[in-house]
Parts: sequence; C-alpha cells; structure tokens
Amino acid sequence: MNCREALPLMHEYLDGDLQGSEAKALKEHLIACTACHTLFRELERTDAIVKSLPSVRASDDLSARIMNSLPPLKKRSSWMEWVRRHPAVSVAAVFAVVMFGSFMSMWNDDQQLMVKGTDLQNVVIQGDTVIVPKGHTVNGDLVVQGGKLEVEGDVTGDLTVIDGSLNLASTAHISGQVTKVDEAVSWVWYKMNEFFTVFSK
Repeated sequence: MNCREALPLMHEYLDGDLQGSEAKALKEHLIACTACHTLFRELERTDAIVKSLPSVRASDDLSARIMNSLPPLKKRSSWMEWVRRHPAVSVAAVFAVVMFGSFMSMWNDDQQLMVKGTDLQNVVIQGDTVIVPKGHTVNGDLVVQGGKLEVEGDVTGDLTVIDGSLNLASTAHISGQVTKVDEAVSWVWYKMNEFFTVFSK
C-alpha cells in the first residue's frame, strides 16, 4: 500500500467503516511509514476535538423559516421554455423575421428609378421611363425598378419590371422570361432569389 491509497482508508477508519484486511493493511502501512503515522495522529486529534464540541441543534421551524424567506420561483412562460429548448429554430425564425422586415422596408423605400443590366448602351432613359428603341438590341438581362419600361426593340435575356409598368410594342422581341413584380411579397421572393443566386456564385 502506498501513501495515496492510505489516506482515504484513514478517514474510513476514523469513521468506523474500515474492517478486515483493509484495516490490517492500513495498520501495517502506518507502522512502516512515519509521515502517514504522523498524519493519522493529527486526524485522530482533529476528530476528537470535533466530537467533543457541543452539538448545535437547529430549531424545528428553522427550515420552514429559511424556505419562507427565499424569493418565490418565477414561472417561465411556455413560449420562452420552447425557445430555450429549440435554439436553432428560434434563431432561424428571428433571422427570417428580420430579413422579411428589412425587405419590406426596402420595398417602401425604393421609389427611385433603377436600371440594371449588362448592356445598357442601347437603352434610352427619359425621366422615369426606360425605352428600348425599335431596331436596337439589349444583350443580356434587363431589370427596371420604380419606373416605366417601353420595349420596341429586342432583349436577348430576361426582362424584369419591379414596382412599375411594362409596355411591349408589337415590334418587341424578348428571348428570355418576362417577370413583373408588383406586390411586396413577390418582391421579397425576388430579392431572396437574387441574394442566394449571387451568394451561390
């Protein structure tokens, strides 16, 4: 037996819980090891002092008084408990609400004309009207927001009009898809698709 094994056995011996072969092995170790023997004597003295102290008995109503003095437990609301148990879903829901709110505020703020495309040299802008003249071709996609779009020529990509009007002449030719976004929800969906398309590139 080494000193590390002897220490817990000393405590068990002083508590009266050590018997048999372990008690015999502890006694043999204490005879052979002077450091453990000295420590055991100090533990015996400490144990004797503690046992000689007068016992303090708490009054019967002490526990009740302590419990009554504690502040009452606050009841957690059921939705807060649900949020605590499902943090990932809660974060996703908050993110969706914030994104939707920001898109809605952008929908209300976007009153100015915006024209976006890769080939705008064949586009004429007069006030809030964007014109693709007859005989001219816009190569690629064309996006007009907050204005009127009049197409008399050709567009070789997709055509998107957001919160505006679209007028296609009989001479107009659109090779891509024509999308008109007038409602806020459609606009949010369009913006989210645009965001994830850019993000995935």
